[in-house]
Amino acid sequence: MQGRVEWTGGHGLKCINSNEQSLDLDWEDGPSPMQVTLQMIGACSLVDVVVGLKDRTFTDAWVEMDSIRAESSPRVFKSVEMVYHVRGDIPEKLLHRIIEKSHEKYCSVSNMFTDVNMTFSSVVHRD
Repeated sequence: MQGRVEWTGGHGLKCINSNEQSLDLDWEDGPSPMQVTLQMIGACSLVDVVVGLKDRTFTDAWVEMDSIRAESSPRVFKSVEMVYHVRGDIPEKLLHRIIEKSHEKYCSVSNMFTDVNMTFSSVVHRD
């Protein structure tokens, strides 16, 4: 995996992958690198949830995150709380097990944060 980050002036950055796909960041007006990092923890794990529920019927899936960062530099994440939501007829135990496996084994992003207190819960919204 390769990538490049270019300063685009002011507070702007362009993140470019090896396929020339890009993501624009702005460390003052957002999204900042830390905001994107938090969102990528959720994105990586939500992929695991959606793939894990592939044989089930559901219409929506999302994860809400709240984090606490260190007060002084480096302002690393100290904790991340994640609440997963799925709309559909999904067994709650199955959803919990998929989320647990994501954080134990499959989500490469969340597994990089070994010193972060990462917690999760889930909500099934039935129509």
